[in-house]
Amino acid sequence: MIKIVADHKIPFLEGALDGVARVEYLPGAEISRAHLRDADALITRTRTLCNRNLLEGTSVRFIASATIGYDHIDTEYCREKGIGWTNAPGCNSSSVEQYVVSTLLWLAVHHGLDLPSMTLGIVGVGNVGSKVARAATALGMKVLLNDPPRERAEGGDEFTSLEVIKEQSDIITLHVPLNRGGDDNTFHLLDTRFINSLKKGTILINTSRGSVVDESAALEGIRNARLAHVILDVFENEPVLSEDLLEALTLATPHIAGYSLDGKANGTTMSVRAISRFFNLGLDQWCPAGIPAPENSEILTDASDANITELLWEVYSQCYDVSSDDQRLRSAPGTFEKLRGNYPFRREPAAYAVRLFQGYPELRQILENLGFDVLSDQCM
Repeated sequence: MIKIVADHKIPFLEGALDGVARVEYLPGAEISRAHLRDADALITRTRTLCNRNLLEGTSVRFIASATIGYDHIDTEYCREKGIGWTNAPGCNSSSVEQYVVSTLLWLAVHHGLDLPSMTLGIVGVGNVGSKVARAATALGMKVLLNDPPRERAEGGDEFTSLEVIKEQSDIITLHVPLNRGGDDNTFHLLDTRFINSLKKGTILINTSRGSVVDESAALEGIRNARLAHVILDVFENEPVLSEDLLEALTLATPHIAGYSLDGKANGTTMSVRAISRFFNLGLDQWCPAGIPAPENSEILTDASDANITELLWEVYSQCYDVSSDDQRLRSAPGTFEKLRGNYPFRREPAAYAVRLFQGYPELRQILENLGFDVLSDQCM
């Protein structure tokens, strides 16, 4: 029977491999070479650096990361040593979409933005960026897409340059991997030069990787009003945060944009299936059982007496209110890792049904496009 070492915070994993593997569960940041000497596989998250220092001299043959990113895996070392690896691309894409939609609606209600009159520039149009584009379109926004690798592979009709993004976007949201160097470098992609070339009053959202944004340049951009609002879920030196930057941000959250229960379940599913395929364990179709439903899965809304943006926020905030995560971080910024490790229950819109009283068709259509089940028998 194979031995697997697994991060103990990966949800729904415990018991999944019983009978086909011996699994040792450990805190991700504490997994060491000693734990892996006789292990065949590792199931991990981003807090475990899978490099020579961890893996040299171990019997690990396969690494499954239950995360969309994989910059914590030294892929060149794994290739050199014949260690297979996989990540979970797209597993939390709907969760990050939920975070961005909540942010857009929160900004609209609390800072008076008229989303249908605004242009959203999306930098990075993979699994996440594509869903954000569909959601923004549902909100009536004009959407610009920038993704050089996809543009090279697919042609340029759908995509635009960074220069156009900078010139025309009212809001820019980042969904790129962290690439250090090369044609598609994203390290400090948003530096002083980039930020100074933006329209004055641009809004920035980053849920990708902290080092995509030069934080000192972002802080300068806030102070000189080049950036009207900056929303960061990721930080250059996390879990350590700059106090000056945190104070200047409109919203700050502890790297939890992808932390819906649905996204976590997807990541675990992809990891278990990948391990199963590699070791021929017979769990290629495994799915977690018993994902908890929201305590109040039916949202009731009287749509007779408010504008559409306020109504959308009234509904969406019952599914996810991004400002609650901002408040938790600001109240205890030194507990960044604890806030991630003990993140509260959160489901995506598909887990909710909305009953509209005195509703109207355009609201229903937007809610359906955002993933909610709208109960038509109450729509008028």
